[in-house]
Amino acid sequence: MKLQKLEPLTSEYLESIGFVWHTDEDNTSYIANEVVEISEEEATAYYEATNELYDMFCEAGEYVIENDLFHELNIPFNLVEMIKESWESDVHWHLYSRFDLAGGIDGKPIKLIEFNADTPTSLFETAIIQWAQLKANNLDEASQFNNLYDALKDNFKRIITLDSDIEKFDEYYSKLGWKILFSSVSGLPEDEHTTKLLQHLANEAGFNTDFEFIDKVNFSDDGIFKEDENFEFWFKLIPWEDIAIDESELALLLTETIKEKKAIIFNPAYTLMFQSKGFMKILWDLYPEHPLLLETSFEPLENKKQVEKRCFGREGANTKIINSDGSIDVETTGEYEGHKAIYQEFVELPTDADGNYYQAGVFYAYEASGLGFRRGEKILNNMSKFVGHIIK
Repeated sequence: MKLQKLEPLTSEYLESIGFVWHTDEDNTSYIANEVVEISEEEATAYYEATNELYDMFCEAGEYVIENDLFHELNIPFNLVEMIKESWESDVHWHLYSRFDLAGGIDGKPIKLIEFNADTPTSLFETAIIQWAQLKANNLDEASQFNNLYDALKDNFKRIITLDSDIEKFDEYYSKLGWKILFSSVSGLPEDEHTTKLLQHLANEAGFNTDFEFIDKVNFSDDGIFKEDENFEFWFKLIPWEDIAIDESELALLLTETIKEKKAIIFNPAYTLMFQSKGFMKILWDLYPEHPLLLETSFEPLENKKQVEKRCFGREGANTKIINSDGSIDVETTGEYEGHKAIYQEFVELPTDADGNYYQAGVFYAYEASGLGFRRGEKILNNMSKFVGHIIK
């Protein structure tokens, strides 16, 4: 690991741009005052691997739907119809997502750990903060694998053009006044400000937008409303599985909304398939021994060090690293014990001189668009740090 020390951004500056979750519960900075040095070749490898993985997910998604494998993926039954509806029409555009990867900066091959396809975190950090770090330290902010800000803005245009030709939006469609309502859960500042960043990008792209917390959004047979105003598009930074489990009536209503073409929702329901960690087992079945994949099963692997985690676990909760003899190396507790378990071949994450572990995160918005790193212990959790990068 090669790290370059930086002068940290001040709390006052971070708060001035809406980044209010800069300090962890132990009063340490969430944003590392270092960046990972990578080579141009390593950046290209991350780019190519992520694009290849997304194509594999799309192929495997078709396989899941054709073979009705939703139960295997731990998908709530009340979202299955909506997943199928959203999959069958191109208008349900996948706006953005994040691949978590091991390797790539340590001479080791890149390996997929999981895919945060529905509500990925670290968007603000990747698109804004690591660029600001380089700028504040008089470094060339172009020296990153990171065009995420512009990629997202262009991808908003693609929800109308449905292809790579975004100039059609600027020439014709931007004048039609398309409206997107953006929503998050109240009382979660990180989610709120991330959602408002996306709203800002949609504004820049040429949409009319508004924001409302989800508990104040009106859902009816006629569509999705803020007060009396109807919106053609709705972006929600709320996990689909939470809607299915906690708001079953809303899940059914949104299914009808999609079927009757009353509104289009981002990210689309089919991203829940990709979000399920059980999807890695499907990938392994379809692409056995693929160099980007780790062996994954719904049953414990024999005589292998492995990781047990839950299909819809988050932030490292309910995770075990199990040694090849069956003993537990390290484990975490959490609220996801009720979800189905998967078993994935263990891969060592790169470490620095202090023994910290690093996991790469590559955002995907039509193509691989931005790299950042999380740093922490063997099982990365909510106390892990965000570390930017620079290409040397």
